[in-house]
Amino acid sequence: MTKNTMTALLTAAICAVGVGTAEARDMTVTTWGGATEDEKKRIFFNPFSEETGIPHQTDVYAGGWAPFKAMQDTGIVPWDVVHVETAEMDRGCEEGVFAQIDWDKIGGKDQFIPAAVAECGVGTIIWSMVIAYDGSDMSEKPTEANDFWDLETWPGKRGMRQGPKVNLEFALMADGVEPEDVYDVLSTPEGVDRAFAKLDEIKPEVLWWKTGAQAPEWLVSGDVEMTMAYNGRVAVAMEEGRGLEILWDNTQYAVDYWIIPEGSPYVDEAHQFIKFISDPKRQAEYSNTFAYGPTLKAADQYIDDSQRAVLPSGANIETGLHIGGDEARVFWADNLQTLTERWNAWVLQ
Repeated sequence: MTKNTMTALLTAAICAVGVGTAEARDMTVTTWGGATEDEKKRIFFNPFSEETGIPHQTDVYAGGWAPFKAMQDTGIVPWDVVHVETAEMDRGCEEGVFAQIDWDKIGGKDQFIPAAVAECGVGTIIWSMVIAYDGSDMSEKPTEANDFWDLETWPGKRGMRQGPKVNLEFALMADGVEPEDVYDVLSTPEGVDRAFAKLDEIKPEVLWWKTGAQAPEWLVSGDVEMTMAYNGRVAVAMEEGRGLEILWDNTQYAVDYWIIPEGSPYVDEAHQFIKFISDPKRQAEYSNTFAYGPTLKAADQYIDDSQRAVLPSGANIETGLHIGGDEARVFWADNLQTLTERWNAWVLQ
């Protein structure tokens, strides 16, 4: 391959990304695609363009850091507003890849729940890890997290996500540690030992799931009596007429965010977009369609009563642990490798 040919190919590759100045493309809103994006277009994106006259286009983000690493390496910024998870939001802010949010342009921080407010991110949805069970054949239903450990009252297998994150926190709360104290306790050798000792009590009865779809599937098939599960997955099964129910005691929840990449030619428009879609009625309409909690305090009044039972918001997260909070992020950044090694050895014992 000649030097000229290679140069031509690289130039074509850069052009294929669809990157350029503000004149070359519309503001690009990037989400996770699928059915959720279709509803976002209907509820948020299209009304924004119709009411403001600011055109937009959409793209799909599949998660991870690679797209933002490419922006760092090339200086090419193809996206202007992106829906990301907490880990990516934190990293992008620390490395200067994401712009700081001008909260005055959004309408202020007070309208949001505290977990939705970040230096470089505006919270858009809340998701949660819950205890799920099939209550159709139960004479007595569980009411607290420690019931997950009660193999005498509720005999049968338990489903838990493979890995130390979420499980160590869950074990400590089931053992009586208050959510606000979990990471203080877990930061000590005695606290870690306590969490593993609690898990030892049910370990022989645990089936470890690796994908979110497995948890409700195991409940429906009768493979487990109770399981930890993503609330959205359980909600879908419930909509399909399954007899599943959710126990919210000591739920673990996190927030996803809208971010604005540094270097976007549409920073002002991106702020205007986030402000527009951060509307209580619009958030509630989205939450009434999908089982993601709203991040605006005023949205709760517009939630359908029939939907409240499956949403990680309001009373459902009052006894919960914010696993996307500062304490959680610092703890797992410092301890993930060590505790994963201990976890993998423990699972095989």
